[in-house]
Amino acid sequence: MTDPLSRTLSALADPTRRAILARLVTGEATVNELAEPFDISLPAISRHLKVLETAGLISRGRKAQWRPCRLEPGQLKAVDGWLERYRRFWEDSFDRMDLYLASLQKGSIDGEPN
Repeated sequence: MTDPLSRTLSALADPTRRAILARLVTGEATVNELAEPFDISLPAISRHLKVLETAGLISRGRKAQWRPCRLEPGQLKAVDGWLERYRRFWEDSFDRMDLYLASLQKGSIDGEPN
């Protein structure tokens, strides 16, 4: 898997990684802080963080003796851009359905056959 979109979507496929990203929306956190709500080992959390880091979704800095993790929104923005085409498709489909339903409703209100 070499393309960034595939790496990002693969990273987002796991609920633990999505929960980690949700936590990082509120600000930087250490590995221990990120591990708190989960019933998994620190090495398992570190593996999840490595996947997120490889996908470009987080970065890890160095402040004194701890390495805070922070959200990197660029890849999420790329996914949003990719999804935009499908969002427009669904919105257009719903708009057409609304028009169709409105025409059906108008026909039944006017007493005209549909």
